Formats: sequence, C-alpha cells, structure tokens
Amino acid sequence: MSIALYAFTCGHLTIPFKSFLEGEEGLLTVPVPAYLLVHPKGSVLFDTGLNPHAVDPNGSYFDSIHPSNQIRVSTPELLNARFEQAGLDIAGVTHVINSHLHYDHAGGNSLAPDVPILIQKRELDHARAVGTAGGYVSADFETGQSFTMLNGEHDLFGDGSIVCMPTFGHTPGHQSLKVTTTTGTYILAGDACYLRRTLDDMHLPRFRYNDEQMLASLRALKALQQRGARIMYGHDPEFWETVPQAPVRLA
Repeated sequence: MSIALYAFTCGHLTIPFKSFLEGEEGLLTVPVPAYLLVHPKGSVLFDTGLNPHAVDPNGSYFDSIHPSNQIRVSTPELLNARFEQAGLDIAGVTHVINSHLHYDHAGGNSLAPDVPILIQKRELDHARAVGTAGGYVSADFETGQSFTMLNGEHDLFGDGSIVCMPTFGHTPGHQSLKVTTTTGTYILAGDACYLRRTLDDMHLPRFRYNDEQMLASLRALKALQQRGARIMYGHDPEFWETVPQAPVRLA
C-alpha cells in the first residue's frame, strides 16, 4: 500500500524536565509534532499542534495553561501555515486522529473544520469530565466537529496500513498510530513515549495517569520496535532533529 507520511513542527514547549523523566532537574525545550498521512482513501492528520490563540502570549488562552508550561509558537508555525509552506492543502484532510486531547495535541483541531475527529471514547469522556484542567483546554476539542469514538484498536481503512492502537497510561484513553508503508512500519507514539530514554530505560515521566497502564504501553512499543518498527518519539528534541520535515516525505 502506497502511503505518504509527512512530519511537521508546530511550535515548541519548555517544561520542567521531570515532567518528561521523573527525577530530572531543570527545563527541557521540546518540539510539538503533527503528522499527515496521504492514503488512497483519504488524508489523515495525526495530532494538530497548538491552538491559534496560543500565538498571543498575553491572551486569555494562557489562563488555562499551567504556568510551568511555556508555549512558543508563531503564526507561521501553526499547522495550516506549515501545510501552505509545504505546498499541501489542509482543506483536503478527511480524517483527524488525536492521540489524546491535551492542548499540544488537539489545539489545532479547528484548523481542519468539519473534519471528524477519531478519539478513544474513554479519552473524550475523561476530557469532558475534567473540562479545562490538567493539560486539557475544552476550547481545543469542543469545536463543533463530530467525534468518531473508538473502543480499542481501529483499522482506519480496513487494510492494516493505518491502525489506531490503545496506549493507555499517559491519559485514560491515549492512543498511538501504527503506520505501515512501503519503507517499513512507523509508530507515531504521541505521549505514550515522550523521549528515546523513556523507552530505552522504561523511565516514566512525572505526569501520568496510571503507572501500570503506561508501563504496559511501553512494553508493547518495545515489542514492536524489536520487530523492526521505527518509534516516532512524542517530544524528543534530539530525535526530532533527524526527522525530515514536510514537504520532504518521512516515508
């Protein structure tokens, strides 16, 4: 199956290092990734970056963000601008898949209006119960777009090429994406695995919903890696420097 896979950097976050690896000191600046998959049956976004309101550091949007989380994003770094710079048309997107609904993964959902959002039901239920707290900003995902609510693994096009795989633990309903291309299998891990060290050392972040679920998800990712899959770590700055950016294809 011929699938084009593109990666985008949609701003940066500076957050206490211990949020990524329990016990670390200082701060870590990390990229905010998003991906486009072009399949013969549709064009799929996996995560959407930051909300356009985050461009204004003095705006009311930041009332919802914990002060330890420093967001840096400019208008040219928003997802729609990244598409335009790459010569791609965001209006052609047919599906949006959110790994989860934290502000740096679902903030740009409204940039693909009228496109349905695929999300694990337990994630949407949790986000709606929390509202605006703990990394969730309701304005990011309550956009009027419809939701396709998933319960477990989901093969998007029925051919095994794009598969939503539950990787609970970071949040109650986190999911990663397994993408099978002619050049190999890629796992878009999202926050199931922040950094390479997270997986190499099974070193959990400070911020997590459930320890055992997150460790089980990391073991599943490790097993896929051992079978040859390439893990696309969620926020690893050193790894991300090696990732080709659109319009260059990752696969």
